[in-house]
Amino acid sequence: MDWDDLRVFLAVARDESLSGAGRRLALDPATVGRRVARLEQGAGARLFLKSPQGYSLTEEGAKLVPHAEAAEAALMGAAEALTGGAGAGLSGQIRLGAPDGCANYILPQVIRAICDDNPALEVQIVALPRVFNLSRREADMAIGVSRPAAGRLTVQKLTDYRLHLAAHPDYLASAPVLGNLADLRAHRVVGYIADMIFDKELDYLTGLGANAPAMASNSVSVQLNLLRAGAGVGVAHDFALPFAPELVKVLPGALSLTRAFWLIRHEGDAHSARLARFANLLADGIRREVHRLESLTSGVFGPQDA
Repeated sequence: MDWDDLRVFLAVARDESLSGAGRRLALDPATVGRRVARLEQGAGARLFLKSPQGYSLTEEGAKLVPHAEAAEAALMGAAEALTGGAGAGLSGQIRLGAPDGCANYILPQVIRAICDDNPALEVQIVALPRVFNLSRREADMAIGVSRPAAGRLTVQKLTDYRLHLAAHPDYLASAPVLGNLADLRAHRVVGYIADMIFDKELDYLTGLGANAPAMASNSVSVQLNLLRAGAGVGVAHDFALPFAPELVKVLPGALSLTRAFWLIRHEGDAHSARLARFANLLADGIRREVHRLESLTSGVFGPQDA
């Protein structure tokens, strides 16, 4: 089989459309369609089913995917071997997906340090409040808030992180007394939009007896800015609080949550020395940065907790 046709096959499998694959490969959709037809003719099998929703893999097409990805990985490995060994700096483009809290408050410092040491490296941070689909190559690797239960993926735990209730002192001064979790019923709550919580690990408020959020967002950054504006009380990441020094922790002895970040990679990238080196630098940097930021918030308590 011709690698160029396999490359087109993978793009269509990942984007599930000729136009999406064309954008990925800088080809017009008609050319993509001809390449797919040529591959199907050579393979003697139908690889895709076309429907109003797009192109879906047939059983034969699904069988071809791991072999095409193995060829892709082999070519990437050959390119890496020619552009430098383990002692050379990282280069090229790497796209990293991450939830917006991590992307806004942790990754800028970590990625800057990595790129300072590897000036030929280009890193793209895709911050989206949802789970990334690595099989469709939305990113080269992704950070998640839970360990995936399925998929051809490699997963490593990066670090734990902590969350507490937080609010602006002006809000606390004008609101009812907040002496225990039961008092949350009398308070205006900031949180996630319930039907847009994309991972159960982000469902912080269930079971607390608090009101449904009066002000909500699917973005951690927007929630933090609502708290900074004195909108109410909500759950905030400890690593984000140094970026909002006017906020204070509330009832830290009654509610302290621990979650984890996971680095998720496509199984087919296991033999990429370049991605492995970047992943190691990323993991070390995230662990250090979370520890540094959280250490800055250890004594930031509200007036009712002092």
